[in-house]
Amino acid sequence: MKQAEIKELSIEDLKEKLVELTAQHEKLTLSHKVSQLENPIQIRDGRKTIARLQTEIRSRVLSTETTSL
Repeated sequence: MKQAEIKELSIEDLKEKLVELTAQHEKLTLSHKVSQLENPIQIRDGRKTIARLQTEIRSRVLSTETTSL
C-alpha cells in the first residue's frame, strides 16, 4: 500500500486496515515459522505497511489535538 493511498483513507478506514493487516502479518509470520514461505519478503512489506498506517493515524490524532487547543 502506497503512502498516497494511505493519506486518502479516513481515520476509521485506517484503523480497520491496521487490524486487518496486523492479523494477516501474524498469520504470515506463523506460517513462515512452520514452513518456508514462497516469498518471505511479504513479512517485511507487511511490517512496513503497518508502520505507515500507525504513523498516519498518530499524525492525524496529533494534528486534531493541536487544532483543538
